[in-house]
Amino acid sequence: MTKNNASKIEKLIGDLLLEIGEDPKREGLVKTPERVAKAWQFLANGYKQKLESVINDAVFTEEYDEMVTVKDIDFFSLCEHHLLPFFGKAHVSYIPNGKIIGLSKIPRIVDMFGRRLQVQERMTHQIAETINDVLSPKGVAVVLEGQHMCMQMRGVEKQNSYATTSSMIGQFRKDSKTRDEFLKIISLRK
Repeated sequence: MTKNNASKIEKLIGDLLLEIGEDPKREGLVKTPERVAKAWQFLANGYKQKLESVINDAVFTEEYDEMVTVKDIDFFSLCEHHLLPFFGKAHVSYIPNGKIIGLSKIPRIVDMFGRRLQVQERMTHQIAETINDVLSPKGVAVVLEGQHMCMQMRGVEKQNSYATTSSMIGQFRKDSKTRDEFLKIISLRK
């Protein structure tokens, strides 16, 4: 975010505070526009990230051909319909086909897509397609479990609701045993 963009966001937030009936000159709000601009710089930095720099050459040739799963990856995003947070756990699995990726890169991919205005369904698909494109594995599975503030604090106000989305590619889609193994692995709790 450039200094010019930050200034524009600060002005917008000042105007928003006025429109909702607040006094932007009140002691507790004086620095709020600046803080919000900095927060948005972080919350939307997924737009500026490039997949190549996220992966950073961490794809390796390896003959391992069993399921690789990284589960319980915390994610945070913003609903594109209300600009309210949704957050939860991501579970990502793939079956290598001669290539593996550094394990820390999977949460980084989740973060890259989470730090954009999103819907959970698209984010789930984007993560799966990206892993599939990078590795050309035998299969990819992604499940996101999310809590949505747009449902919990407004609208239907269902505080204990979760949304679960999945994307299955290749062997995870074709083979019910493989899919069941993945679902069993992610259901195991510590």
